Amino acid sequence: MRGSRSQARIEEAVRTILKEIGVREDTEVYRNTPRRVYGMYSELFSGMDGDNEPGMTSFRNPGYRDILAIRAIPLYSMCEHHLLPIIGDVSIAYIPGERIVGLSKLPRTVKYFASRPQVQERLTSEIADFLFNKLGAKGVMVFIRARHMCMEMRGARSLNSETVSNAIRGSFEKNPETKEEALRLLTQP
Repeated sequence: MRGSRSQARIEEAVRTILKEIGVREDTEVYRNTPRRVYGMYSELFSGMDGDNEPGMTSFRNPGYRDILAIRAIPLYSMCEHHLLPIIGDVSIAYIPGERIVGLSKLPRTVKYFASRPQVQERLTSEIADFLFNKLGAKGVMVFIRARHMCMEMRGARSLNSETVSNAIRGSFEKNPETKEEALRLLTQP
């Protein structure tokens, strides 16, 4: 979503939608909303730029062999079916291999993959696969809890329902006890 050409096209598309839902051309909404929507989309969909893949600053593992977990990373994404918000949190557990990750890279990874039109199932898998492959981790588990505004604001109007998903890679797949320990770390208060 770069450049003045795409900005002009997006703003024109928003004007078309506004006209079709009955907004008059002589209103502030008609004049200013298209520019605001373009700015919002530029931010919300910044993950569409494949060149912006999050860096994985890592360090030599000082000998840590157990599970490291970070819980409740804020999640904001957009449903690819309706372009309505998905709001929730992501928890990640991993067992390091030869390298450990800079902790701030985990929320940045979540933000990167969430910053594109998504479905929760794919988002969960993309985060797990990326971390597993980039870190060379022995195991990765990603757990997502989210509310989908496409279910709450329209259609079923299923208020406050949560969708839960997880993706499990490496030693968490192979060892049931390790998997249970990681699930406890990620899901229990």
